[in-house]
Amino acid sequence: MKPRRQQALLLWLLLSSCVLTEAIEPISTTLAVVGGVAAMAKFYINWKNSECCQPAWISFNMTGLQADLDNKLFGQHIASHIISKAVSGFMSKNNPNKPLVLSLHGGTGTGKNFISKLIAENIYKKGMQSNFVHMFSATVHFPHQSQLLQYRSQLQQWIKGNITNCERSMFIFDEMDKMHPGLIDCITPYLDYHENLDGVSYRKAIFIFLSNAGGDSIAQTTLEFWNAGQSREEIKLKDLETVLSLSVFNNEQSGFFKSSLIKKSVVDFFVPLLPLEYKHVVQCAMAEMMARKMTPKKHVAEMMAKDLNYYPKRERVFSDRGCKTIASKLDFYL
Repeated sequence: MKPRRQQALLLWLLLSSCVLTEAIEPISTTLAVVGGVAAMAKFYINWKNSECCQPAWISFNMTGLQADLDNKLFGQHIASHIISKAVSGFMSKNNPNKPLVLSLHGGTGTGKNFISKLIAENIYKKGMQSNFVHMFSATVHFPHQSQLLQYRSQLQQWIKGNITNCERSMFIFDEMDKMHPGLIDCITPYLDYHENLDGVSYRKAIFIFLSNAGGDSIAQTTLEFWNAGQSREEIKLKDLETVLSLSVFNNEQSGFFKSSLIKKSVVDFFVPLLPLEYKHVVQCAMAEMMARKMTPKKHVAEMMAKDLNYYPKRERVFSDRGCKTIASKLDFYL
C-alpha cells in the first residue's frame, strides 16, 4: 500500500475510534493526509491527548471514590453512604434501566459541590475539566424568567447533543433553589425508564441537582438530636426523608416546586447534608493544607475555625458557612 494511502487509512481509523475535541484543528487533519510523516506525527500527538468517550478516559474507580468519601468528606455519614452505594451500583451496570439522578440538599459549605467533584474525579480522567462533565448554574445560565421557554428548548438540546456525543455524560445543576419552577420539568422524560427517546439513550448518564432547599429542615433535625444528647452519627436517612421531601416539593422558591421530577419519582436519591460542627471545620482546614502540599498545622486550623460564625448564637454548634470559606481564609491565617 502506498504511504499516502496508509496515512489516509490511519487517519480514518483514528477518527472512527474517538470523539475528537477542538484540540485537533481541521487544518491539522488535512495536513495529516497530504503533508507526509511529520504532519501525521503531529496529528497523532494531538489525537492521543484529546479526550475520548472511551474507557481510557472514562473509567470508574470504586475504591478511589470510597477512599475520597472516607478521607475528604467530613461529618456527612449519611451522604457518604448513599453516594458510595448509588454511584458504585450504577457504574457497575453495563446497561442500566435509567440514568442515575441524585439530588443533594444542605446549607452552604456542607459539601454539595465537593461531592460532585469527587464523583467526577473518580469517573473521568480529567475530572471536572472533562468535556463530558457539564455544569449549569441557575443564576448564570438561566437568569431571566421572561426567557423560560427559550431556556427549556436550549436545555433539551444541550442534553440531547452531549449525550449523543457521549452516553456516559454527567450533568450538574447548581443553585436549584434559585431556578425558575417549571424549567427543570422539560428534562423529566430523559430521566425516566425509556429505552431511548428519538433514537437517543440517556440511561448511562448521571444527573446531579444541588440545592440549599431543605437545608433549614435538615439543620433543625440535627439540632434536635444534639439537644437530646444524641450523636449526629445516630441520625438516619429516615429521620430526614419526610421533612426534606416536603420542604423541597412545596417550596415556591425552589426549582423543584410542584415538579414532575418529584411527582414521577425519577430522582433516585435525595441526599441530605448535615450542618458542620467546629471539629469538621478544623478537619477541612487541615485537609486544605495537605492539598497544598503543606505540613498541616492544627493550631492554625483551630484558630481559623474559632473565628467563624456558628449557630444557634448561644450554643455555637454549627458553622453558618460550613467549610466554604476555608480555602480563601487560609492564606490570611498562614
